[in-house]
Amino acid sequence: MYYNYRTWNTGGHQTEPQIPEETKSMWKHVAEKGNWRIVELPNGYFQTECKDIEKEDLWKDVTRRETIEGAERAIDSSIDHYKKKLKSIEGPKVVKTFQ
Repeated sequence: MYYNYRTWNTGGHQTEPQIPEETKSMWKHVAEKGNWRIVELPNGYFQTECKDIEKEDLWKDVTRRETIEGAERAIDSSIDHYKKKLKSIEGPKVVKTFQ
């Protein structure tokens, strides 16, 4: 049986690709619920929008849902997704050490 694994740091050099700071900033921005809003469209659907990271008066549409509850669930799912991405770039976390 062959087992393949990857580590975050071997021999003093980085083995995982580096995430650009611009990407990290965007992930942090969209992980904050205060940067989101829901608008009702003329057709009765609800659109989720995220505030632009550079221009605070500009909102970018993300998804459309039939209900306001569905729109808020979509926002919450997006926030959870980006929080997980941010947590993953922290690297491995020791959860137990054996002696």
